[in-house]
Amino acid sequence: MKMNKHYNELKASYLFVDIAHKVAAYQEAHPEKEIIRLGIGDVTQPLAKCVVQAMRDAAEEMGTKEGFHGYGPEQGYPFLKQAIQGYYASRGTQLAEDEIFISDGAKSDLANLLGLFDVDNTVLVPDPVYPTYVDDNVTDGRKIIYSRTGQENGFLGMPDESVKADIIYICSPNNPTGAAYTRAQLKAWVDYARKNDAIILYDAAYECFISEGELARSIFEIEGARECAVEICSFSKIAGFTGTRCGYTVVPKELEREGMNINKLWLRRQTTKFNGVPYVVQRAAAAVFTESGMAEIQSNLDYYRRNAKVIADALDECGVWYCGGKNSPYIWLRCPGNMKSWEFFDWLLENCGVVGTPGVGFGECGEGYFRLTAFGDAEKTKLAAERIKTAIKAL
Repeated sequence: MKMNKHYNELKASYLFVDIAHKVAAYQEAHPEKEIIRLGIGDVTQPLAKCVVQAMRDAAEEMGTKEGFHGYGPEQGYPFLKQAIQGYYASRGTQLAEDEIFISDGAKSDLANLLGLFDVDNTVLVPDPVYPTYVDDNVTDGRKIIYSRTGQENGFLGMPDESVKADIIYICSPNNPTGAAYTRAQLKAWVDYARKNDAIILYDAAYECFISEGELARSIFEIEGARECAVEICSFSKIAGFTGTRCGYTVVPKELEREGMNINKLWLRRQTTKFNGVPYVVQRAAAAVFTESGMAEIQSNLDYYRRNAKVIADALDECGVWYCGGKNSPYIWLRCPGNMKSWEFFDWLLENCGVVGTPGVGFGECGEGYFRLTAFGDAEKTKLAAERIKTAIKAL
């Protein structure tokens, strides 16, 4: 038997394992100290009441002969796809129902979409970057090139005409930096993709945090994007489905390469290799887009936005550079005192009892930077911000 040796090349995947080991060792040595975790991008607020009720109702329905649902359509039930259509239409973006494919989450689709593309394609990813983009392609054996970002460009890479790429990853608002593209900036990427016959894989998992009007919520707000982009989205951040698992991918019918229609290819892939998301979960997801659902969801999002402001205000008082936090749940900060990323991790844990994520774990350009998340408990976030502020001022 021959094994896929590319798995030995994975490095970023160990980031959160390394963090867990460091924190466990620290807690064992200091059992009396309270640890506040602002590292992982998992939500903490419960599901909206109407979402839970929809799940209960669907479960009851499944327990009746007339309401039982067996195999459903692999691409998703019409009631959920139509709800997503309405969500996009409320922002001025029109989608056809058969352009929407329901999945068990954005992470799965980001990997599975690559099955449509040959391993000889060159992949362009930003640096720093969500590690999954890199690892998905490393395990397939594709060539990866990086769009380097930094403070000088606000951690928003722009097209380089001297670089040729076939698959382009864009995450906006970005994980880990929290930076978000304007429509004009995205138009430059769309123009680049069309010129180079490339396809953009647009990760819109954090679109719900955008509050500034010049920033795009969807790549399909951009003229020409339907001919060069696929959009991947998730219920994890907008509705707290990190443990419930539901997402969707939008593949426009205009998108074609080498005489093949990508929408039809993705439909064939999903109907061959995927059995769909449970009916109960899809009913819960549809409840997100009801009037009461959106009201409850916005309340939770505002909770996280307030947390982000608490952290940002503390950093402002200390004179620490950062981006994100306003249109994103992530705050990406420059490590004070010229510390390296892991050095600051250790310092923050030792002096503040706070856990974050070292920026270098997201790529070389992340060295010297650090990610904090606003997904924590509000009171603990306030306590963490005070500890951080006090410690940095004492440096």
